[in-house]
This record gives sequence, C-alpha cells and structure tokens, in this order.
Amino acid sequence: MGRLGLGLACLLALGLGGCKPRAGKPLPTPPSSLSLVAVGDILMHQDVQLAARLDPGGFPALWADLVPLFKGADFAFANLESPVAPTMGQPGQPFQFNAPDTLPAALRASGFTVLATANNHAFDQGAKGVRETLERLRAQRLTAVGTGEDRGVAETLQILERQGLRVAFLGFTDLFNLDLNRRATEPWVRKLDLEPALQAVREARARADLVVVSVHWGNEYQHQPTRRQRDIASALVAGGCDLILGHHPHVLQPVEFMEAGGRRALVAFSLGNFISNQDRMYRADQFPVAGGDNRDGAALKVRFEQKVGADGRRGLELAEALVEPLWTENNWGAPASRREIRVIRVAAAEARVRAELDRLSDPKDGLKELPDEALRRNAILEKQEYLRTLILRRRRVAEVVGEAFVSR
Repeated sequence: MGRLGLGLACLLALGLGGCKPRAGKPLPTPPSSLSLVAVGDILMHQDVQLAARLDPGGFPALWADLVPLFKGADFAFANLESPVAPTMGQPGQPFQFNAPDTLPAALRASGFTVLATANNHAFDQGAKGVRETLERLRAQRLTAVGTGEDRGVAETLQILERQGLRVAFLGFTDLFNLDLNRRATEPWVRKLDLEPALQAVREARARADLVVVSVHWGNEYQHQPTRRQRDIASALVAGGCDLILGHHPHVLQPVEFMEAGGRRALVAFSLGNFISNQDRMYRADQFPVAGGDNRDGAALKVRFEQKVGADGRRGLELAEALVEPLWTENNWGAPASRREIRVIRVAAAEARVRAELDRLSDPKDGLKELPDEALRRNAILEKQEYLRTLILRRRRVAEVVGEAFVSR
C-alpha cells in the first residue's frame, strides 16, 4: 500500500477508533503573573493644563509615549496630586491645585487604573472637593486609595482582581497642607499612623495575594529617605506588604529591597514627578545637573509570579523589577500659544535621536534630508545637545534610584 493509501486507511480507522495519535506530554501551564507600572506625582500646574488645552490630543498627548506601557500592565498607578473639583472648588492657583473635569477620562483612556489620592493636596478644594474628586474618578472606573466620602470609605480595603489573583491597595499620607479630618461621617483623608496602618496591612495580607501600599512622605527635594521613612517601611514590610510606592519629594529617591520580620519587599521611596511645570528653565548647557531633578521621573515596572512554596502553599513572588527613566520636556519661554510639556521615555528618545544624527551626518542621506549645509550643521548641533541632555538625565536617574534597577 502506498503512502496515500495508508493515509486514507488511517483516516478511516480513526472513525472506528483505530490509528489513535500518540498522546504527547501536556504543555506546562504558564505561571499566573501580575504586572504593575507605577509613576509619581501628577501635578496640575497651570502650564500643564494649558499644554493639554492646546494639544488636540488633550492630556493623553502629554504622556503619549507612556500609554502603551500603562495599557500593557495589569495595573497602572500614579499619585494624583490634585483634587478634580471644578464644580465645588475654585480655580487652581500656586500651591492650591484643582484639575479640570477632562482629567479623569484622560487618565483612564491612558491606561491608569489606581490613583493615590491621600496626599498633602487632597484638601486643596475643601471637604466637598474630596467628595467631587471621588465621584469623578469612580465615574471613570478609576480606583482611588486613601480618601473617602467618610472615614469608613477612606479606610476600606481596596482589593482588585486580575488573572484570578487578588491585589490589595492601601493609601496613606504623612503630610497635610490643610487637615480637614473632623468627623468620621465627613470626607476623610487617611493619615499615616503606624499602628492602624500595620493593622490594615495585616488585614490585607490575610485577604489578598499581593499587598501594595502607597505612602505620601519624606522631605521635598531630598534624594535620600529620612530615618522615619525607613523605619515605617521596615514595619510595613514586616507587617505583610509586598510593594511600597512612595511619593511627595518631587525628586527621585532610591528603590531598594528591604527585609524585615522574615519577609522581603520592594520599596520605592519616591517616584518623583510624573508630570509638572517644575524646573521649567533648566537647560543642560546652562545649569548643573541637579537643576533638572524635578523633571526626572521613573516608571517602576514590576512583575510578580505565582510560586508554590516548600509548604505546598501558593504565593506571589517578585520576578522582575525595573526602572525606566522618564524626562519631562518643557518649552518654557516659547509664546503661550505654543506651550508644550511632555513626558518621554528616555531610552526610546535616545535611540531615535542617535538614528536621526546618523542620517543627518551621512553625506548622502543628510544631503537629501537637509540640502542646505548651514541648516544641516545647526540641526546636528541641536540634536547633539539634546542627546547630551538625555544621557545626563538617564545617568542621573540611575545614580539616584540605583544602577541595578535601571533598564538599558
């Protein structure tokens, strides 16, 4: 019988239960995993709002480089350093913020899922501003941690589920510009008191596979955490948290592994600013490197995988932790009608500028792109200076958060 006849006989036999294919080894089930991307302070300075109004893409255009990163994660986190209370509040002003009603939808469309709202600006628009902010965030299915229409809501454990795994988020602030916590039945911002915080972390540990704690703390513009920050972080780790996301200093602080109470967790003491109008006058060729620290940011990318311990119990373990340097471009000094503020991913920008320089410097390609020799020379000089800025900022981020965490 030829190959064709054998094949037909086999096909016929399959219908009669013969010529059964060999059973291969079952493919291993991939481990259940969770990914989270976290950035720092979303500051609603007036020029940031102006830049959003001027751009046809609105707020999402101001951080368009980051949208694929946010949408690709199970959770995307930031500290919302402003009420969103255009109805109940007053127009924002220096040191007393208010965001427009378009912001929550823009954040959701960008991929954000969890926002810290317990911070020193939470009461900038009073107790009514807290309530309106929560209403607007919930309308866009954004989870706010650390504030509530009353104390009970502010202190309710937020548990979100992905991939069949439960993640608990808690939010606290160690600082208030204005503390309007009066009665437990009124809008409330959760204060960082250590013993109640530890009790909340223990409860979360008992109910969730992963515990994430957001803390607004530290000293502004200082790159090193205080003794208080370290002591609190150690206690929270021992109590059961897996990840601490810090913010407030407006500059970056170290990312570290911390061991306490027989447990190990990742602590980002400060993720710096995500977007702001701070250090707007900085130029790398005119200022020392520290002059741009408020424009440095970090996207902390973590991935947890489900593991089976020696005792047979399943748990989540940190499988990956990387920091991607960010930089806020700011064209301060340009006419108000052209105001542009954008957050970029430094590594991608470096690669793009290097490719542009290669083309412009090539005798053939450069001539095609810019036939005028003087214009081409000026373009090369501008791009070289921009590349120098990107390299300086990437090195600065690595120096502060820790070389071991910075992705290359």
